[in-house]
Amino acid sequence: MTGIQAELWVDRAGAAVEFYQEAFGATVLHQVGDGDDIVAQLAVGDAAFWVATANPDAKRFGPAALGGGTGRYLLVVDDPDGSFARAVAAGAVAAAPVADEHGWRLGRVIDPFGHEWEIGRPLGAWPPA
Repeated sequence: MTGIQAELWVDRAGAAVEFYQEAFGATVLHQVGDGDDIVAQLAVGDAAFWVATANPDAKRFGPAALGGGTGRYLLVVDDPDGSFARAVAAGAVAAAPVADEHGWRLGRVIDPFGHEWEIGRPLGAWPPA
């Protein structure tokens, strides 16, 4: 088996898990610890990722400590418009409205913890020929 699963470092990991459950419909697959001192594996459909407490002593910085993120996450869904609206209703900030661009239907949000997400789907076969 081969895969890549991002781990998001945040100051309030427990609150982040709750946000991702509400905003993206994520389910908790595994969790160690409690409150905001946790490591949790979440999944949105078949896409798994991790949330953990930021720890500056271990050089694990969340976006708040850096003044912004170091990357962006792409959540591929069947209904980008509905998923975008759900994320904003849960507390994400719209960074770019859902639109068709570069062969995708997608929008961008910043979650309450400073991570940038694109929410979208390809408009046709992907990758393009």
